This record gives sequence, structure tokens and C-alpha cells, in this order.
Amino acid sequence: MNKFGKATEEDFEIVRNVIGKMVGVSRELILARSQKHGRQPSSPKLAIRKRRKVDSHNEMGNDRVGRRTVTPPIYYQDQSRTMPLDDEQKRRLLESLRFEQIDARQWTIANASPGTCEWLFKHQQYLDWFDETKLQKHYGFLWIKGKAGAGKSTLMKFILHNARKTMKKYIVLSFFFHARGEDMEKSTIGAYQSLLLQLLERLPELQSTFDLLGLSASSFSTDHKWSIEPLKMLLEQALRALGESRVVCFIDALDECEEEQIRDMIQFFEEVGEIAVSINIRFQVCFSSRHYPHITIQNGLELVLEGQEGHTQDIANYIKTKLKIGRTKLALQIRTELQEKASGIFMWVVLVVRILNKQSDGGQVHTLRQKLQEIPSDLHELFRDILTRDAQNKERLVLCIQWMLFAKQPLSPEQFYHAMLSGVSPDAVSAWDSEQITKDVLKRYVLDCSKGLVEMTQSKKQKVQFIHESVRDFLIKENGLSKIWPELGSNFQGQSHERLKQCCSYYNNLDITTSLNIPDSLPKASSQQAASIRTLATQKFPLLEYAVRNVLHHADTAEGSGISQESFVESFPPPQWIKLDNLFEKHEVRRHSERVSCLYLLAELNMANLIKVCGSLDKCITLEDERYGCPLFAAAATGSKEVLELCMKSARTDQASEILVHGVDELKSQQELAKHTAKRDFVYSKSKGFLLNAAELGNDSVLAYLLNSEQYEIDLKDSRDRTALWWASKNGCKHAASLLLAVDSATVNSKDKDNKTPLYIAAETGNDAVIAVLLENGADVNAQGGYFGNALQAASCKGYEAVVKVLLEKGADPHAQHLPKGNYALQDYQMQLMLLGQQNKKRLLMARQEQDVNGNAL
Repeated sequence: MNKFGKATEEDFEIVRNVIGKMVGVSRELILARSQKHGRQPSSPKLAIRKRRKVDSHNEMGNDRVGRRTVTPPIYYQDQSRTMPLDDEQKRRLLESLRFEQIDARQWTIANASPGTCEWLFKHQQYLDWFDETKLQKHYGFLWIKGKAGAGKSTLMKFILHNARKTMKKYIVLSFFFHARGEDMEKSTIGAYQSLLLQLLERLPELQSTFDLLGLSASSFSTDHKWSIEPLKMLLEQALRALGESRVVCFIDALDECEEEQIRDMIQFFEEVGEIAVSINIRFQVCFSSRHYPHITIQNGLELVLEGQEGHTQDIANYIKTKLKIGRTKLALQIRTELQEKASGIFMWVVLVVRILNKQSDGGQVHTLRQKLQEIPSDLHELFRDILTRDAQNKERLVLCIQWMLFAKQPLSPEQFYHAMLSGVSPDAVSAWDSEQITKDVLKRYVLDCSKGLVEMTQSKKQKVQFIHESVRDFLIKENGLSKIWPELGSNFQGQSHERLKQCCSYYNNLDITTSLNIPDSLPKASSQQAASIRTLATQKFPLLEYAVRNVLHHADTAEGSGISQESFVESFPPPQWIKLDNLFEKHEVRRHSERVSCLYLLAELNMANLIKVCGSLDKCITLEDERYGCPLFAAAATGSKEVLELCMKSARTDQASEILVHGVDELKSQQELAKHTAKRDFVYSKSKGFLLNAAELGNDSVLAYLLNSEQYEIDLKDSRDRTALWWASKNGCKHAASLLLAVDSATVNSKDKDNKTPLYIAAETGNDAVIAVLLENGADVNAQGGYFGNALQAASCKGYEAVVKVLLEKGADPHAQHLPKGNYALQDYQMQLMLLGQQNKKRLLMARQEQDVNGNAL
């Protein structure tokens, strides 16, 4: 192990830079944290003492998690960018983490009633959670569990608000999952984005972690699309670099997210918790969820609401405050019986108190006790009682439930109003009149349609939703619908999507041209005129954008549920729909021509069920005047995997090669699908020709199919002298590369205008499978060119150990130097292997300047 007397030595700086990339800790981040706390680098002896302290924690961790060791992550950057990001790029990436409903759920949760929830702060489990001396036992985890409707979310909101007021030394983060919300509200990707955004806004110096992404210039936009793994990596690295900062995180309603996503998130937080304890960083998490699904954690505290004396007293206080039936002896008796019947379920109490208050307001005090006795003690049975109490307006009630259960996204009160009218009173739909339809009218309409089981949220952008997730559970999971209305049949989902499709179709056919004054030729999508028309359209016809965007979604789901859409597809798309769809599109390149085919639209939108009845799959490679050129390319570019597979299967012929068949079948594997990610920024270029466009698009199976057809020239080049083989190498298309080389191996060492060979670009992007194909077909392993000089140095500087090993085995010279633009080339490959392997932990401690004797990170 090399030692340095001081951090100013030149070799130390070189080693620290290399280690920073290999283990995911950027040099800029280290320096920023070091400057913030005003400390100097520690001595080598001190580093060794602290290494031993960390190793001892890891040994304890082995016993806890089946000999699993906490090890630093290897830097996985796989793009070409190596320079630190500037402030504007970081700002755009930071803004891309934000989404519209990022904190909406907190606003929809009722505030705790006065005098409730405060018992938690005196509970032993909560006190132990904040006891620093007990972190080794629970690793900062507290999990609050309770039955559906017990009041967990209200309690979590109360704890969160209290934390923000009292925990001045902590950075308080939160996320509330919301099953009735939009996709980002009920997924872990939304949780990670929200948590990371909150943390980086509170500690701006941690935004240097964005450098680890190695994104290309085109990625720096506020609508950058995130995936799970980069978010987890960034969050972990930011938490590793907290130093003296403390973080406490509150995550509510885990059960309102998909189980597999939550299991993965729990495992991630467990690992981060182990790392935090091992390097003496204060990081704590409080979860809340129902009892099911049960997820085991190795370490942590658990608090079950049912049976807690404080929780029971909270219900008693609520009844005392909210039940307006006087203070007579009978009233006291009713309150006692209500308390006993509640069984700790706060939502049941809220609904029953509402029913009893209504009874009392009608002067029927003498019937209150009987009414209480008639009310089912089970929450789901109470829902059934409410829904079947009378048979009035059944059609409206069913449609209300259908919109709540099957709308693509939550509706605003205004959207809900027009959605309901489109189904039950279509002649009443007209341009919105806010003076006639006030907020109070909307609130009463929602209440009346749903019999009190649907509400308007109190968030900044109001939505309409069930009063509690347990309502949805009763209707769907407990088969409440079939029990209440068996005449609806067994295919309620398919029938519902058909009904919502009909509502959307009716709304799309409204005569809105006069009201909106839409010109025959739409203004540019990004123009102020177009924005003004969109705003006016939303104001006057609030359901219009939803109806335009989602009519195909409902039709596709209905077809998948056995409700035929053949006649619908035959007449789609009508001219008015195309015009309205283009109107709501904010990017000109995403608009469609007036002659766009139904097949192209279905391929682009991944409507796999509808495309089966479209009857024109044989035209999937027919060029159209659209962004992606043809339906096949549209499916590949947008990641429409199901449609892509259908198109490829329809394109098979008896003469198709084994490679094509193999490539199509590989689409079914998750590993292969992950490699062929969507490329929505792709635009078909008529000047390049069909094959070069396919190569740039980068789907191996699509490219292999076109090559096997033998209809396209393979030696064409684009304006940068990049061949189809160059693009196939960049995009990891090994099957297509094999086919291209089988026809013309002379292109294997061709160079583009930046002197990059196919081997170089494959090495720079880490595509080891393609590299093997290229080397087998005569690629020059030491060809000079490109920013890093040659393929070995490109792979070496990017950290692709597997690629480096393959190149060395094939004769690459590890001592070759080529330093264009001043970039640094590693002279000793053995040193890199050491850094990547057994020395990682030691070098990590040195590179980060370690922790001081108190365990405080820089």
C-alpha cells in the first residue's frame, strides 16, 4: 500500500482522482465538504485507526446480514462526459427531479385533531430511535404499523411537522406514497427523486454528485428522464458525504406502492443504514405501513398502533370533540360504545361520527343508539352499507366509481364534473362557466355522486379521490362490487374502460372550434399563441386534454379485457383528434402529420392490444412523414416492447436467419430489454437512408432484421463518416455487427471524422460483447485515434475493467500514450487493477481524507 506524507504531493492527487472515479466519490464533492467544515487532511496513522474502526463495524455487520460486507460501490459511469458540470447543468438536473404532485399527498391528509398523536414522543420505541447509544441495535430504523384506516398517515404527518419545528440540527426529508395518485406518487422512482431533490436543495454542495452520471450535453434538460439505479447511486453517494450533517427521513404508506418496488427500496435503505453506521454518519428513517405485505428487516424498531394506550386515547379524544350529541347520560353511553366498537380504526370512527351527527341534526336523538348498533363494526361492511343504503342514481354512482378506479390519472374537480356529465348527461356539457359551477357546487356534486366516499383534496392543485385507500380495497380486492351489484358481471374492468372510452370519445367530438377560435393551421407548438390556446382549452373544456390523451389507453385496456374495439380502430384517428392531439403537444417534433396512420400511432404509444386488431402489421416498415419514420422504428424508439415484438414476429419470413430469430426471442429477456432502452430523442433522417437510421436507433433485433432482408446498402456513411458498423458498435448491437462484418469486413477499421474506429467507440461505451465480435473479425486493437488515444485507454479511463482485460488479452499495449487535449492516460495498468480490486476500501478512506477521531466525515 502506498503512503504519502502530505496531500499536496503530485502522485497523491493523481491517485485520489482515479480512486474518486472508481468508487463513486467525486473530487469536487470531497473538496466542497472539506471546505465547508474547515478541516485539513488527516495523517496516515489517523487514517489507519479510523479504518480499523470502520472494519470493526463491518465485522458486526457480517453477523447481522449473513456475512454480507459493506463495501464501497464501483464507479459505473458509462458515458463520454468526464468534465465537472457547471452550475446551470446542475440546476437543470436538479429541476428534473421535481414533479407536479411531489408533495400533494401531504396536503390531502387530515391534520391531527388537537390533543392527539402527542403520546408518540414519550413512547419508548420512539425514544430509543433517537438514542445515539442504540444506533448499533436498530441502525436508525423505526417502522410504524397498523390496520387499514388506523390513522397512520395522520400520525406520520403530525410527526413530520413536529420534526420540522423541533429538529433544528437535522435535515428532514419526507415522502408519502399515494396509491390513488399519479404514477410518480405511487412508485419508488418518485420517492427517490423527491428525497434526492430535498437533500440536494438543503445541501447544495452535494450537487457535485451529479458529476458521477457522466451525461452527454443533450441530457441536461429539466425534463431529463430518470431511472431507478442512477437515483439510488446518487442518493447513496450524497448520504455518504453528509459529514456532520444529520438526516432524518419519513416515508409513509409503503403498502400503497408495488410490493417488489418496496422490497427493493427497503433493501437499499438497509444497506445505506449499514454504511451510515460504519462511517459514523447520522441517518435515520421512519416508515409507516399496514401489516401486509410483511417485509422482514434485519435491524430496526417496530411500533404497532393497535393496542397502544395513546392511540386508544386519541380515538376517545376525537369522539369527545367531533360527536355533537350533547352531554346526556345517553350521549356518554353512545360515546363509550362507539369507542369499543371502533377496534382502533380511526377511519371507521370518522365515518360513523358523520352518520350519527347527521342523525342527531335531524332531531332523531332517540334513535342514535339503535343506529350505532345497526352500523357494521367492520370498515368494509360499513362501505357496503353506505353504498346500498338507497338505490337512487345508481348509474351515476357506478360511473363515479369507474372514474375513481380506472382513470389513467387522478381528475381535478372540474374534470370530474365534465367526465360525469359526458356519461350520464352528455347534452349538458358546455364550455365551463366558473360563475355557475363554483367550488361549493363542485364539492356538493362530488359528495352526492359518491355518497360521501369520494372527496376533493385540499392540495394546491385539487384532485378528486376516494376518502381512503380502504375504499378501493373493498371494491376491488374484497370483490365488493360483485357483492353489491352482481348484475355488473365478472368483467367490470373491461366494461369500465369501455365506458370511459365512450365518455372520452364523446368529449373529443364536441364542437370546440368556435369556442376556442382554433386556426386551420396550428401555430408552432412552442409559440406563445399555441400556449394561449392550450390554456384556454383547459379552462373552457377541462376534460379535453385527458380525453384526447387517454381515449386510446381506455380502448386498448378494454380490448385486452375482451371488449372488442375493431370498429373503433377502423375509424381511428379522426381528423379532429389529430388536430387536438397536436394542439396539446408542446414540442413541434412530437406532432403528427394529418396523414398519420393508425398503425404508427398505436406503435408509438405501445397499444399492443389494439394493434392486434389493426390488421396492417405488414406495413410496419412503411415510411411515413412522421418523426420516427415508420411504425417499427416508432416502437423501438419509444420503448414500446410489446408492439415491437409483434412487429418483428410479423416481419419474419421463412428465409429469416437464425440470428434474426435469436434476436427477436431475446427481446423477451429482461437483460436484453434493459440494453435496448428507448431513444425518444431519435429523429428519422431521410438523407441517411433506412439502414443507417436503424443503426443509429440501436435496436439489435431491428437492425438484424433489416440486414437479413438484403434490401439495403451497408457501406453508406453519415455526415460524420460513421458507418452502420460504427453505430452498431456504439449501441451494443452484437448480432447486427456480426452480420455487417460477414458481408463486408473491410469496414472493421474504418474511422469517422474524429478518428474513432468501431472498436474505439465500443470500448468507450463499454460494449464488451461487440468488442469480442470486432476483434474476431480483424479489428486493430492498437489503432490510434479518438479523445483518449486508443481503445484500451478509453476503456481504462471509463473504468470498464472487463473491456480492459479483453483488450489486453488480445494484445493491446498498456504503455501506449496519446494525450490529446491534455487528458491523462494511466501508465501502469497494474495500478488500476489494484484500485479496482482489493485496495478499494483502503484507497476510499485515503481519497475521502477519512473521518476525524470523532467519526465526522469531511
